[in-house]
This record gives sequence, structure tokens and C-alpha cells, in this order.
Amino acid sequence: MFRKVLVANRGEIAARIIAACHAVGAKAVAVYSEADAASPHLELADETLCIGPAPTGRSYLDQDALLEAALVTGCQALHPGFGFLSENARFATRCRQQQLTFIGPPASCIRAMGDKATARRTMEAAGVPVLPGSKDLLGSAAEAAERAAAVGYPVILKATAGGGGRGMRLCEDPARLQSAFHEATAEAGAAFGNAGLYLEKYVVGGRHIEFQVLADRWGTVLCLGERECSVQRNHQKLIEEAPAPGFSETLRHEITDALVRAMLAIGYEGAGTVEFLMDASGKLYFMEMNTRLQVEHPVTELVTGVDIVAWQLRIAAGQRLHLRQEDVRITGHAIECRINAEDPAAGFRPSPGRLERLVLPEHRPQGPLRIDTHVREGYRIPTHYDSMIAKVIAHGDDRAAALQRMGDALGSIVIEGFETTIPLHRAILAEQDFAAGSYTCQYIAEHPALLEGLRSTKEVTHG
Repeated sequence: MFRKVLVANRGEIAARIIAACHAVGAKAVAVYSEADAASPHLELADETLCIGPAPTGRSYLDQDALLEAALVTGCQALHPGFGFLSENARFATRCRQQQLTFIGPPASCIRAMGDKATARRTMEAAGVPVLPGSKDLLGSAAEAAERAAAVGYPVILKATAGGGGRGMRLCEDPARLQSAFHEATAEAGAAFGNAGLYLEKYVVGGRHIEFQVLADRWGTVLCLGERECSVQRNHQKLIEEAPAPGFSETLRHEITDALVRAMLAIGYEGAGTVEFLMDASGKLYFMEMNTRLQVEHPVTELVTGVDIVAWQLRIAAGQRLHLRQEDVRITGHAIECRINAEDPAAGFRPSPGRLERLVLPEHRPQGPLRIDTHVREGYRIPTHYDSMIAKVIAHGDDRAAALQRMGDALGSIVIEGFETTIPLHRAILAEQDFAAGSYTCQYIAEHPALLEGLRSTKEVTHG
């Protein structure tokens, strides 16, 4: 095992990685920007080092600063977490050049799966079902129109290097396609430095289903089941659960077998998530692969008992997975709510501020109630970064028990000083369709009463 690991991230996920490092016997070095100098997660690390000012380009995205920090502190490995440089093949290569182990897949896998068009071809070759669409990147708006006519409207344009909903445009008819193509091209170029687009058939009323994989360098690949991630706003997840409600055991086995073949074919190593869209008939279609740790990994950890982050460290250190696919058991049900410092009643506007009061129910990393967070009373939420401040994860013998535990937990949490998404989460859990497990990626749009109720409540409260 590594003696010392650089944690190249911040906030909640940095705290999670630090805990995993200690669990496997490694020391953790936490880097931070000037804006994060007071972040409570730094107190958990064995060493800390400032790497630059608040802007991410001069701190958490500064490859030179991170590499220097790792070398100066004597680290043997670097864990990128999620976001930032976690799927940057060039950074993974530079780590290897400095004799640092990048805790993630090889750069070749990051490149192959990070380019969405290449990933589609790779998965299709392994027998994983993919959505009808363009085989290669689109060369022009005219080519996009030709492909759209072939697969049928509605279609969606996606950035090949994209994520987080950027460089993405839905086109319901030909009249929208040309302007959407130019908008998505410009947005993708600005956001990712790569303006390439591809096109897919858009599934109306689809569900977002993703599968967690783990693979070592010795040829063992595990699929740890699926997660349901359909409750989203602006293509970003709000609630996740495992297993997916009403998911077919037969389909689970079929997708597991196909993903094992695909991971072996590309020589995958470490943790990764393969995302699918399920249509109204229950058929799955590959969307993309995230070659990193996911925000929602805790729901899989609670239903399988597998510490995914600890295994990322062990696999990167050359250890073999001691589990086999037949050893993977899904026990009970888990649900996660992302707690963001946002005001859902005001269009999810960020709501940074000082955390004046914080009360959390009793929780443990192993559940049945788990809370992953880095905040405490007196902490001021920075304006420079993602608004997520905590994840609440509840486990139960079945979905009903998990929902009950989550509802009780959200009802007992007290956060004062700024707005959060907790009122929306509570409203969703109480809503009939969600409680029944009958929802799609259009859930928020199809249930406007949820946000309208929050606005009404806020107007009454503020008089």
C-alpha cells in the first residue's frame, strides 16, 4: 500500500478520500485553495498544502501545482476524486511521468471513454446496446440534420467531451436543429476546449440508470449493480437510489455480462460508472462512461458492503480484487439526497453564506444512516465552487424502509444561514409518483407543484 496519497480535490469528497486512505493504512495530504483555507476537511488530513488562489484554473485545475505538491510532500500516489482533473488523460499521463500513481484507470481508457463518440463505438462492439445516432462526430449542421432525419425526432446534440449538461441541446423538430447545433458547438468549445458534437435519438420519458464497475489489473472485473438517478434538475442529479425500482433481474445479468466484456476489452482498471437511458419499454441504451468515482457511490457501498474508495486505493497499489461476481450481493435498498446550498424556489440559485447552525441526526459510515459532509457551524460556503455541502444516505431492508429513514433524517436536520435543497427533497419523498417508484428524467418538469409549493411557502414565510 502507498505510504502517502495526495488528495487532489476539496470538500466532501476530499474528506471521504482521506477516510479511505486512513482505512487502508496510508497517510493523506490535502491540498487547498486560498478560498478553502478554513475548510474543516483539512483537519482530517495528515498534512495540508495551499496550491493557489480561489479560481480553479490557478488551484484545483493547475496540473503543475498539484504535481509539485505531491512531489514536495513525498506522495507515491494522487487521488483526483470527481470533477476537476479526475477524467483528464493528460494529467494521468503526467502523473506517471513523475512516478506518481494516478488513482484511476490508465490514460488510454480515459481517452477512449472520455470521448463520447469513441465510447459509443467501443460499447457497441462489446455488445452493449447504444442509442441510434451518429457513428462519428458531426461535421456540420447540415450533417446533423441528415442524421436527425434518419433516426427521427426528437434528437439530442451532445458534446463529445462534455458533462454536467453543457454542450447539450434538445431538438424536437428540424426548425430548431441549425441554431441548436451552433449553440452547442460554441458552448462545448468554451467549456471543454473541444467543440465536437454527436447526435442521439432522444428518449421521451426515459430513466437514467447507471452501473458501477470495479476492475483490477489482473483481469478481474466486478459489476456492483445499478443505480437509479432520474430525479434531476438541469441534467444534474438530485436523488439517487440502489437498486433501481422495479429493475429486472434478467436485464441486470445481461448488462453485467456485457459490461464485463467491455471492461476487459479496453483493459479497464479501477472504479467507473457506465450510464444508460431506459425507454418506456424497459430497454437500456448506453449513454456514456465516467472513468472516475461518482458522487452517488455511497448507495452502492451500503447495498453491497463494498468500500469503493478503499478498493480504488488497493487496486492502484497493485492488489487483486478478492471478490468474484458471484460474491456480489445486493442487500436491502439505499437512497441518497444531495444537499446543495441552493434555493430551489428561485430556480436553484446558489445560496452561499455562513453556516450559523447545524444539527445532524446520529449517523455512521456503514449506515443505516450515513451523512458525508465537510461542513460545520461557523463555516462559510465559498462562492467559487460547486454548491453541494452534504449527502444524506439512508439504507433499509426494502425501499419503503429506506424512504422512511430518509424522511425522518431530513426532518431532523437543521441548517441555518442559507437556503438548501432539503425542503425540495422532503416534498419529493412525500409525492405519490416518487413514493411509488414511478418516475423518469422529466420528473421535476412533470411535477411543477413541487417547486410552486416551495415558492408559496417562502412567500408566506417572508410575508
